[in-house]
Parts: sequence; structure tokens; C-alpha cells
Amino acid sequence: MEVAIIIGVVCLALGIGVTYALLAGKSTSKLKLADQQVENARSEAERITSEANRQAENAKKEAVLEAKEQILQLKQNSEAEEKKRKGELQTLENRIMQREESLDHRNDALDRREHQLSSLQGQLDRRKSDLDELVAKQTSELERIAGLTKDDAHDELISRVRAESVRDEAQILRESEQNVRAQADKTAREIISTAIQRCAADQAGEITVTSVHIPSDDLKGRIIGREGRNIRTFEQVSGVSLVIDDTPETVILSSFDPVRRETARVALENLIADGRIHPARIEELYKKAEDLVNKRVREAGEQAAFDAGIHDLHPELVRTLGALRYRTSFGQNVLQHSIQVSALCGIMASELGLDEAPAKRAGLLHDLGKAIDHEVEGSHAVIGADLARRYGERPEIVHAIEAHHADVDPDTVLDVLVQAADAISAARPGARRESAENYIKRLEKLEEISNAHEGVERTYAMQAGRELHVMVEPEKISDAEATVLAHDIAKQIEDEMEYPGQVRVVVIRESRALGIAK
Repeated sequence: MEVAIIIGVVCLALGIGVTYALLAGKSTSKLKLADQQVENARSEAERITSEANRQAENAKKEAVLEAKEQILQLKQNSEAEEKKRKGELQTLENRIMQREESLDHRNDALDRREHQLSSLQGQLDRRKSDLDELVAKQTSELERIAGLTKDDAHDELISRVRAESVRDEAQILRESEQNVRAQADKTAREIISTAIQRCAADQAGEITVTSVHIPSDDLKGRIIGREGRNIRTFEQVSGVSLVIDDTPETVILSSFDPVRRETARVALENLIADGRIHPARIEELYKKAEDLVNKRVREAGEQAAFDAGIHDLHPELVRTLGALRYRTSFGQNVLQHSIQVSALCGIMASELGLDEAPAKRAGLLHDLGKAIDHEVEGSHAVIGADLARRYGERPEIVHAIEAHHADVDPDTVLDVLVQAADAISAARPGARRESAENYIKRLEKLEEISNAHEGVERTYAMQAGRELHVMVEPEKISDAEATVLAHDIAKQIEDEMEYPGQVRVVVIRESRALGIAK
């Protein structure tokens, strides 16, 4: 390309020179000058051409050298890549060879193992054949000695295995039951102990007030009145029987209604304090006493609901709840008992991660029926449930009230909580007391229930009726049957008796072998 440019420049210069010579004229000197210039231009053109050829040759050589270098570099890269590929192929080939060697070793080992197994199988087959022959001989010999056929021996063996299985099953059942009871008792004791500790309420036994102290026995005649008109008026107005006997300075009030009896007591004390005892005054003061007691009942119900943290009870339920202030059970005030049951239910529900509000509500209302059980036929639990249902309590609360004495089967955690809290409150030391006669009757009933079962030799009620030791005849009752008997007695006690706390039934089976050396 550069050579062509140079040649073009030279030709242009020559053309210019010739043109110039032609235009310059006709003078010889000018012509010679032109020739000289042309010659110079030609020389310059040759020089330029030579230089251009030289540069072109150099450029050509440089291009060739550069091409050779690129070719060399490509060759080196290709050789390196080939070497790398050969190395990878060699590595892969080595791995394949090692794998083949490993597979060969494994095949050899498997062949040896197969040979050993074949040999062992042959030995086992021979031993099995020998054993079958030996068993057949022993079976024949045993049948000959025992006089039993194979089927008879099989039946006897099955019977023995079945009997042993029953014993083992009973043992497993007993152990499993003991383990489950132990774990459940541990958890229950922890929850109950926590509840009892957190609800450390004072216990004060109460006796229903049925007597009124008078300053002197002279007042007895004034209370009776002329021809008994005062006492007749008092009984007609109050509905309470007034018993006036030889007891010094004491008048006895008798009524099945605790609220009515309390009203009569207040009215009679006010009459004695007033000193004016006649029919009109009796009616007047009884009316005032009735208003006062009703106010106390309502206030007691409101205070109980407040203490339990319940603020949406129906007014009639509040009034009925307050009436429990004058109701006692085995010397325990029923209203205080209900408040305590409410607190215990709330604490145990909290320990179990449950909602405290319904538990407290059910606990507070569980003995509601005791306020009116003298007016309505039936169990106080059923009566209380009907009353709660009538005044809009939720079904789960109603069911918990009804189930706390097992009048219906408990089927929720709330039902069980109310049952447990009721038993705890009643069983705390000093909470309740009962007469010796009732205590003896309860112990006798426990022993009577136990002795009625087949195979029971004798029974002892111990630990104040909280534990029942049952002695059975070992010839009639097996170990397995003893477990069943304990369950049956406990279930019958639950169904037929009412008691605070729980009764533990222990069945004792004793076997003795007697030998006399002479």
C-alpha cells in the first residue's frame, strides 16, 4: 500500500515537471534546467521507491515474525492442553484399574463367602435332620413314659402356657398400673400441694346456731304468752318451731331452712332485748329481722362473688349464694367452703395452663343447690346445676356443678378440677367434723361393702376410714383376681358412699406352707 502511494507521488512530480518544462518555454537553458529537475525528481523517486521497498520488506518480516510467534504460542498452548488431558486420562485410567482390582477382590471374597455359606448350609441341614430324628425319638419315648399322645401333650402345654400368660399379664398390668399411678400421683400431688400452699385459708369449724340465750327463765313464760298465743304467733310468722324445755336460760329454734332459722333467731333476740313481747310486736320485729337477714344474704353473696373475682352473676344467683352463709356441712360453712373451692380451682387451672375464670366460677357455684335442697327434691349437685342453667350459666359450668359428686360422669378437665378442689377443701385439717355415730357408721359401711365380695376372709378399716385392708382366702382368690377385686371394691365404695378425700383399698393375699418335723 505504501509503495503504491510513493509511486503515485513520483508520477505526479514527473507530470508536474514535464508540464512545467513545456510551459516554461522555448529556452534551452530552461529545458536543461527542466531536464535536470526531472532527473532529480527521478532520483528522488527511486530513492523513495527504494525506501518504500525497504520499509515494506521490514513490515513483511515483522508480520512474518509476529505470525510465527502466534503460531508458536498456539502450539505451546495446544501442547499444554494435550499434556493436561493426557494427565487426566492417566488418572482416570489408574482409578479404573484400582476399581477393577477392588471388584476383583470383592468377587473373590464373595466367592469364598458363598462357599462357606454352602458348607454351613450343608452342616445345618445335617444337624436339622439329626435333631428331627432325635426329637421324634424323644417324643416317642415321652409318649411311652407318660402315656400321652402328642395332641394330649400339646393341649396340656397350651394350658400351662395360657395359665402362665394370665399370671404374667396380671403382673405386667399391676406393674404398669403402679408406674402410671406413681407418675400421676406425683404430678397431682405437686399441683395439689402448690394449690394448698397458695390458698392457705384459715379453717374454723362451725355449728349451726339453733339456740338463743335468755337472761332468765322467767322470760320463757312471756315468750309462750297467755294460752300460748305468743309462741303460736311467732311460729306462724316465722315458720320456725320454738322449743322451750327445761334447759336453763335457753330457747331452741328448729327449722329445715337455715335462712328462716337465722331470721327467727334475730327476731327473737330483738324481742328479748325490747322486752315487749306480744303478737303485733312479734310480727313487726320479724319483718325487720327478715329485711335485715335478706340484706345480709345479698351482701354475703356480693362479697363472695367479689372475693372470687366474678362480677357478672345473675342477682338471683347472688342471693342464693349469699344464703349459703347460714348453711353448714359437717360443721364447715358452705359459703366459705365455696370461696375456697373457687380459689383452689383457679390455682390448679393456672398450674395446668388453663383459663382460670371458668374454673373459679364453677368452684364458687358448685354447692349452690345446698341453699335450696330443703325445698327441692334431689341431689344438691343436680339442684344447683338446674338453678345455674335457669339463670343463663354456660353449659360447661352447669356440667361441672352437676358432676362434682358424680351425679353425671365427669368428661372435662373442669369437672375434675371442681371435684378435686371440693375434696381438698373438705379434707383440710379442721375443716369438717362429724359425730362419732356417723364416723362409726361410715367405717362399718366400708367393711360391709368389702366383706360382701366372694373370697374375702375379713376386712379392717384403718387410718380413720381412709384405708381399707382386705384379707382374702388364697385358695379362692389368685394374684390376678386380687387386682381385679381391689378395683371392684374401690368402684363400689365410689358408687355407694360419700366421704371426704379418698379411700385406699389394699387387698392382701397370703399363702402359707406348713411342714412338721417329728
